Amino acid sequence: MKTTAMRGLLPLLFSMPWTGQAAMAAPPLPAVTVLSTEALPEYPGKEAQMLVVEYPPGGADPVHRHDAHGFVYVLEGSIVMAVRGGKEVTLHAGQTFHEGPQDIHTVGRNASSTKPAKFLVLLLKNQGAPILTPTR
Repeated sequence: MKTTAMRGLLPLLFSMPWTGQAAMAAPPLPAVTVLSTEALPEYPGKEAQMLVVEYPPGGADPVHRHDAHGFVYVLEGSIVMAVRGGKEVTLHAGQTFHEGPQDIHTVGRNASSTKPAKFLVLLLKNQGAPILTPTR
């Protein structure tokens, strides 16, 4: 199991102003653990990457995209997700969410300011592509 705290990339992302918001304190950073990365020989140039994301209480992501199909499964707690043009949804343990390769992930945050949340992510993406790309 390879742990990537993404603390090198995420501080840079959180230093960018969020759409429609002035400079403000950044929410706590999520921790990301890469569980596996597997080439998909039947789909040349593609790979599947499985991650666990842990939001601390009040944790959130900046606006970004994955350039991948992203499948989310909530393991613990509750999270709020939305893509540009879609409605915010609150997901609880056992519920799922999908992002397509063209989607801009505008909302990704812990629904609680007092309890952590944890979710599994399966990304189907180009081999070697980054987990996420900052977007406005």
